[in-house]
Amino acid sequence: MGRLDHVHIRVPNRALAAEWYATHLGFEPVDEYDFWATDVDGGPLQISADGGRTMLALFEAGDGHPMVAQETGVAFSVEPDVFVAFSRSLPNGIVRPDGEPLTPADVVDFDLCWAYDFADPWGNRYELNCYDYDTVRDELIGGDGITPVRYWPREVYDQRTRR
Repeated sequence: MGRLDHVHIRVPNRALAAEWYATHLGFEPVDEYDFWATDVDGGPLQISADGGRTMLALFEAGDGHPMVAQETGVAFSVEPDVFVAFSRSLPNGIVRPDGEPLTPADVVDFDLCWAYDFADPWGNRYELNCYDYDTVRDELIGGDGITPVRYWPREVYDQRTRR
């Protein structure tokens, strides 16, 4: 199947959405696909935070494309330095899926990785993951004294690894 190419995201205004994604998540328009946004009626604005390898396709909501928030979530994986910097920038205008400000204490410990769950201003949901578990544990969790969110007890993972 290959890698994740892009995800369709519906927003009420592509320009405002592109600005929010640039300011908060480092996404930039991908010049190679600019003609879809400028020359194709209803076409997407392709934005990316990794040079176009993985993109969000921003479609402006309208009669043909109603505003429907993407609720199942899109997950992005980042290196530990990016994850730690993201955490230390909070709160910064990014919200949790429930609309409350995202804070460093919202980090989730999934035993194999760390994650933040958040939403854009239009209700589209995202997850930011880092799989360098030990580095994040040492630098961020231990270094900043954060007590992470857990969805299950650590013993569940420990029992599995002892098998």
